[in-house]
Amino acid sequence: MTTDLKETIRTVNSAAVMGLLPARPRILALGEPAHGESTLHAVRNELFRQLVEEEGYRTFALESDCLTGLLVDDYVTDLDGTAGDDELDDVMARGFSHEWGAFPGNRELVRWMRTFNAGRPASDRIRFAGVDGPLEITGAASPRQALTALHGFLAERLGTGLLPCSDDALDSFIGPDDRWTEPAAMMDPSRSVGQSAEARELRLIADDLAALLGAHTPGLIAASTAAEWERARLYGRTATGLLRYHFWMADTSPGRMTWLLGVRDAMIAANLLALAERGPVLVSAHNSHLQRTPSTMRMWDYPRLEWWGAGALVDAELGAGYAFLATAVGTIRHRGVDAPPSDSVEGLLYALPGDHHLVDAGRLAASLGERLPDARVSPWFGYAPLDPAQLAALDGIVFVKDAQER
Repeated sequence: MTTDLKETIRTVNSAAVMGLLPARPRILALGEPAHGESTLHAVRNELFRQLVEEEGYRTFALESDCLTGLLVDDYVTDLDGTAGDDELDDVMARGFSHEWGAFPGNRELVRWMRTFNAGRPASDRIRFAGVDGPLEITGAASPRQALTALHGFLAERLGTGLLPCSDDALDSFIGPDDRWTEPAAMMDPSRSVGQSAEARELRLIADDLAALLGAHTPGLIAASTAAEWERARLYGRTATGLLRYHFWMADTSPGRMTWLLGVRDAMIAANLLALAERGPVLVSAHNSHLQRTPSTMRMWDYPRLEWWGAGALVDAELGAGYAFLATAVGTIRHRGVDAPPSDSVEGLLYALPGDHHLVDAGRLAASLGERLPDARVSPWFGYAPLDPAQLAALDGIVFVKDAQER
């Protein structure tokens, strides 16, 4: 090694993060190697607080349903009256997907965001956004919410003459929601309605509605508040992306899962780019969604799936406007992840004093030289170790020595 490893580490704070980067990024991505770990959430929350107070960040984005996330955004920004624990309980239960609302760190973050916003003008309040599609690994939502909201927005401002169908016809094409949410469809494409005649018609309708949104942009902006316009665009992106996802759920070709993974990350990327238009964003998601290199996964009967994740797509669009900090951990003992091998990247960092560090990934890669350490092997499926080959594609690493059970 040509550099002392201690020379590559800094304290985890907003000033140190900005010191690693050539300029303040429009999107700062903070990945995590495992979901639901309270220690990682605590480090994330403190960094976001500093970014808000010291660097002017005003949006926190999470790998959670973009539509249900609107409930959380309303809660932290609409400050009329007081909000007790019962209201917060409801927001945490209905405003998140993927069980995110059950994690104490997310509850603490939402509570802090609302408290921070108290007494501030609307233009200076921090915002919450889900950036994932209305998707779970076991299936996807009905397109009803996004389609009917977009249809209603356009009908109110443009009248019904230009719309491709009436609201009654739209409802008829959608049909019962449980047709779309059939859990067996993920494993059995024949159980999906995504390539039915009604679904194909809905894809054309969604495309036409999105086209109307674009073609009438000046008038629609003039006839809407900024929040209404922002949400209409979100409904358009979600309706078209969700119907595309359902289409590929019904497909039987070998490319089915690659399509599904790619559509999901394309939806995340589009949502992030839209958020960046209003100011700098901190996004929290799994490392695999945020990395610049192709994402890979083993799943069911697929030995290796590869696709471009949201981070790679956003990086291609923004260049230096995108920065990625991967989080790595030493131990998650309550999950059976004990001390890392001493010759792994995590093992080298684990040997340093301190509970957590910000690591200059470029200097770390240079210190390791041409022969990179072997990748760590995870004993728990929910934890993805750092890939040493990706060090050069990282802007930094947030290393947490021990992720502890709360």
